[in-house]
Order: sequence, then structure tokens, then C-alpha cells
Amino acid sequence: MPLLPLRSYFFLALALAPILTFLRRRSRRSFKLPRQNERILIIGASSGVGRTLAHQYSKLGAKGVCVVGRRADKIAEVVAECNACKGPNTEIIGITGDFAEVDDMVRTRSQLESRWGGFDTMIVAAGVSALRPLMEVAGVTSGNVEKEGIQRVVDVVALATRGNYVGPLIAAVTFIPLLESSSPHPSILLVNTLASAIPAPTRTIYASSKAASLHLYQALSIEHPRISFTHFLPSTIEGDFRASAVDGGTAREADPNKTGLKRDKVAHRCIAALDRREKNVFMPWAMGPAHLLYWVWPSFLEWRASVKYNFSPPVVS
Repeated sequence: MPLLPLRSYFFLALALAPILTFLRRRSRRSFKLPRQNERILIIGASSGVGRTLAHQYSKLGAKGVCVVGRRADKIAEVVAECNACKGPNTEIIGITGDFAEVDDMVRTRSQLESRWGGFDTMIVAAGVSALRPLMEVAGVTSGNVEKEGIQRVVDVVALATRGNYVGPLIAAVTFIPLLESSSPHPSILLVNTLASAIPAPTRTIYASSKAASLHLYQALSIEHPRISFTHFLPSTIEGDFRASAVDGGTAREADPNKTGLKRDKVAHRCIAALDRREKNVFMPWAMGPAHLLYWVWPSFLEWRASVKYNFSPPVVS
């Protein structure tokens, strides 16, 4: 029997993917800890998916929801919103802190120990955006780049790395020992990005810094097998996340508030993934097979990414 071309096997796997995904979900046991006993720490809860997750867990009647963010006024708003919709036995804690600052995270850990004696689920939903092609950040206008342009790239990368890698790193080092020692069923959710798995133009700095934290948490899941790690990779989500890009760029793609994933649906899927103890989650699910397609037919995915982000390579004269 002759062997089929490699791409034929890929498309066969692509066709079977929905069935395999369904069977894999059915085979997993649900989250064992009753919701009314679950204590949840949400880092990056002042806006976006983190804020929506705080609302949903409060409505579900979790034992405790601790929301952490850099801006005191925003955290106060989230606490008020959660108190307005929480279950009768849910405690809401608001802490102002930057997850890239060691002192802030140690202070947060101390408060969790004193108030709850520990916690059960950590959600890392914070990060920063960067929206410009790398050479545009450097200010390249001719065949060479000036020293100032190179330094500008280094400075922007430092900001992106701080928000997308150093913060998740500090959170992991600070909280994993307490999580393991205080919960019968510890879980961690890292809200990452599809750009970590499928490269995209204009997202050079953003994608590489987010990919670093993704690989960090994937490796940590091997080093800490008692913790259930979920790595969540969504496509574009509605909201104003891109408005404060560290490279000063603006989004080139369609308005995310019209075409992006809805925050409530993303948060609902995050909670379901945690409850099912899923490892790597793409949203929409078809992006999982698309990730595999990149290794078989990279030019197609590169073309699609260029279309999505309205990118054309500069003409070299």
C-alpha cells in the first residue's frame, strides 16, 4: 500500500480533531473541590478577562475571590461589582499591587495566608501589548539603523518583558509553594495569547515575550505535577488592551470590539478549562489545528496573518 503525502495525514488529523477533543474532555474528571470551598486569586483583575472572571466566580459562589491590579481605583470598582453580584458566602478581597514587583506579591501572599490560610486557584491574566513591527520600533528608514533606534528597541523589549514574562515569573515563584501546601486540588490558569503559538506580523515583541511566559508555565507544569496547569491561548479579544501599547503602536487589524472574542465567553471557557483540568486550550478551538498547520504549510498561515494584521513588507530600494 503506497504511503500518503505528509499533508494528507495532517488533513486527516484535522478532520478527527473535533472528535478527539470531545472524547478527551469527556474522559477528564471534573474539578473535585466544591465551588463553595474554592479560594481564587486573580492577578490582572482590574480590566479585561481578569475582571470578567472575578464577576463570574463571584456569581458562582466561590468561597473567596481575591482581585489584584495596579490601579487602586479600578480594583475598588471590581470589588464593588463583585460584592453586588456575589453569592451569600463569598468573600471578596481587593489588593493593589504590580505582579512585576516582588514586594507587592509578597504582601499579597501574606494577606492570603492571614485571611484564608492559603488558596486553591491562581489566575494570571495581566500583561502588556506591543503593536509595531520590530524595525519600525527601531526607526529604520534606510539600509542601517542608528544606535538610538537599537536602544529604543531594547527599552521597549524591557517593558514588554517586565509585563509579559517577569510578572508571571514572580507570581509563579511567590505563590506556587503556598498553593501546593494549602490546597487539596491546586490549579493555575495562565491567560496567554494565540500569538505565542502562531507568529504574526506587528506582534514581534509582544508574541516573543508572551511565548516566554507560556513556555515557563508549561515547564513548571512538569516540575509541579500536583498542580493542574491550564495554558489558555485566545485569539483577539474585545476591549481596550491595545490602547496602551508599550511601543506606542496602534492596532492595524479590524476593531476588536466588533470582531474580537467576547470577554464573558472567554471567561466562561477559562472556568470550564480549569474545572476540566485541561492543559492547553485554544480559543476558538480551530486555532489548535491551525497551530499544527503552521508546521506543515507555514506559508499559508503567514499569508493569513499578514491579511489579518493588514501588513505588507516594506519595499527595499
